[in-house]
Amino acid sequence: MRITFLGHACFLVEADGKRVVIDPFLTGNPTAPIKPEELNVDGIVLTHGHGDHTSDAVAVAKANDCPIVAVVELATLLARKGAETVGMNTGGTYEWNGIRVKMTQAFHSSSYEDEDGLHYAGQPVGVLLTMGGKTMYHTGDTALFSDLKLIGERHRIDVTALPIGGHFTMDPVDALDAATWIGAKHVIPMHYDTFPPIRQDGASFVRRLEERGLIGHALKPGDTLEV
Repeated sequence: MRITFLGHACFLVEADGKRVVIDPFLTGNPTAPIKPEELNVDGIVLTHGHGDHTSDAVAVAKANDCPIVAVVELATLLARKGAETVGMNTGGTYEWNGIRVKMTQAFHSSSYEDEDGLHYAGQPVGVLLTMGGKTMYHTGDTALFSDLKLIGERHRIDVTALPIGGHFTMDPVDALDAATWIGAKHVIPMHYDTFPPIRQDGASFVRRLEERGLIGHALKPGDTLEV
């Protein structure tokens, strides 16, 4: 599995010739290393409806003739804009073309804003994405919650992406406990440094992971990790 960090909470995941992008936020993202029209993918996975996770989802789906996999309420909203969507919900699993998505709970909020106003977008989720025999757990935007330990115990997780920004999500202190509970082989901090309220030190977080015997990677936008 090859994982490229595209800034904020957006990742391009590749394995066995398939490519999936999670939470495409490139337009309007000051840290994005590429433009949405440069993405060539077989699917899009969304954790929730906020604009800093969905801004390019419809455009990328149409350009690539590929599905958006999202919670059913958010999927319905995006389908109305002409995108192909697959609506799911927490605990559900969907498989296509050698790609497997399982949705887990997350503690956050979720809405989708467009020219018609603000819309209810269902529950926020985390995503267990399995490709090429490897599993990435993208927790989505979330607070710390104890069932992260259960998710780690029930699944063999090769890499997890955890928010550390604070303010809107867990901070580095909470993320350290989350990483310990999940027990992934590799940990990537995300959802920090994009905007002033979520400034954090990713390198310091990685050092604190190492003190717990965990392997962390403070990827810069455009960096790639192979697991």
